[in-house]
Amino acid sequence: MEKIKMYTDGSCLGNPGEGGWGAIIQYHDGSEYQEQILRGGEQHTTNNRMEMTGIISALNWIKKNIIKDNEEKNYLVEIFSDSRLIIDTMTKRWKKKMNTDLWAMMDGARHGLNITWNWVKGHSTDRMNQRVDKIAVEESTKLKRGR
Repeated sequence: MEKIKMYTDGSCLGNPGEGGWGAIIQYHDGSEYQEQILRGGEQHTTNNRMEMTGIISALNWIKKNIIKDNEEKNYLVEIFSDSRLIIDTMTKRWKKKMNTDLWAMMDGARHGLNITWNWVKGHSTDRMNQRVDKIAVEESTKLKRGR
């Protein structure tokens, strides 16, 4: 089974405020190791919305660019996030109370995929979480500066 590792984070300057998200996807393309970095942001948003948008965007990218039709069972997508809300909602089946539009989009993006949901402590020694946090903060800062 091929493994795809996905690290995501969201950032918001104010809540609501200018928000950014980042995702790093690591996978093998044949025998070569590949890494894809995704990023984006929105005005007047929240941290939770940015956390969710990062995951949705990365899952959609994986389905479009890596996993071909009917090959979902050949892949394991390992998601790493510092969002307890997302990880616990997905692993403990917490009720999806707010941001129902994004929860529906996430359900659609993850449909058919074999996924493990992994919580990592944010702002700690996890190198990949630090990298993706930096991307998310950069996107928030760009919006705050008006770029």
